[in-house]
Amino acid sequence: MILDITPKEVKFYGRDLAITDSLNKKFGMNSSYTDMTGQVVKRKINSFDNENFINIKNGYYSFRTTDKMNWTIADETKKVENYTLQKATTKFGGRSWTAWFSKDIPFNEGPFKLRGLPGLIFELSDTGKNFMYTLVKSKELPEIYSTSDFLESNFGNKAIPINEKQKHKLIMEFYNDPFAFERNNFSKSNNDLKININGKEIHNVDELNTQTKSMQEVIRKYNNPVEIDKAMHYPIY
Repeated sequence: MILDITPKEVKFYGRDLAITDSLNKKFGMNSSYTDMTGQVVKRKINSFDNENFINIKNGYYSFRTTDKMNWTIADETKKVENYTLQKATTKFGGRSWTAWFSKDIPFNEGPFKLRGLPGLIFELSDTGKNFMYTLVKSKELPEIYSTSDFLESNFGNKAIPINEKQKHKLIMEFYNDPFAFERNNFSKSNNDLKININGKEIHNVDELNTQTKSMQEVIRKYNNPVEIDKAMHYPIY
């Protein structure tokens, strides 16, 4: 992941998004990449108001949230290379978090939406160790790198603003029928069609229904977002 801090904005996004965009610009390619982390956000500097970006049903969407958090700063410190890190804790998104930040780097930012400490967060993890972030590299760029092709839009698909209710509806529609496009093709061709899904050849609607149930199992299994208090509650059919 990349924490991108500019004088006016802060952005957090997957490194593969930036790599794909860079290769496209350098070699005139037209590649795309879908970030499924659910952690692509943008906000104004010194703000807790986030614009979130998400891929759902082959579409690209954005929705806004306000994510304030209250930190408890401890006296405990430790040394990492030449930096003195101080411990802080907070509750956010249904999880308890421990952060180690450095006052030596005066950015009150950190991974994803976790920010507001008097220094840059170097290490961050929740108590269950579901999510662990460690600062591995810091680099000052000579100019602001444009993210317009992969964050505000996803390689040609401009983000469509939606609200929480619309987001919930889109996610549930995908869960209920993740292969709706393929199903529609089957109905048009009266089943005289072969479709490849994840390397498996599908010949009829019954086989497609089996794949649908398998996909639903995968979706439920990996239903572990950073903000666990906003996790979807998927039905089992």
